[in-house]
Amino acid sequence: MKITRNRQNFVVPMNAMSDVAFLLLIFIMLVALINYRREVKIDYPEAHDAKKTSAEKNMEIWVDSAGLTYLDGLPASLEAIEEAVTDAYRNAPGTRVHLIADRNTAFRRVNEVLSVLQLLEYRVVSFVVKDE
Repeated sequence: MKITRNRQNFVVPMNAMSDVAFLLLIFIMLVALINYRREVKIDYPEAHDAKKTSAEKNMEIWVDSAGLTYLDGLPASLEAIEEAVTDAYRNAPGTRVHLIADRNTAFRRVNEVLSVLQLLEYRVVSFVVKDE
């Protein structure tokens, strides 16, 4: 018993490949422009003499007006913040912690975060405010 196969020559049309490549290039360019920084909507407190710090190598801890804490824009508990600060210090000791609190936040909520940083003896902390 002999099995025969019909071999057909398949041809891939190459004129559509340039269109696909062009669309892929546009997609990659748009994805590269997306800012992945997550922010919490807060009303910044004001300060008279604010100093600017670099935006590189920083960790942002947000406290909103309800007293909820966020780490880099994502909800986090104080224990998670403690772990993240410890890991950041272990990996890059120069990492600056930016504490961003709403102007209507009860100070005891901000003090809870400061207590964690004080317990860890973390000294590179900045309070983020709106310049007048």
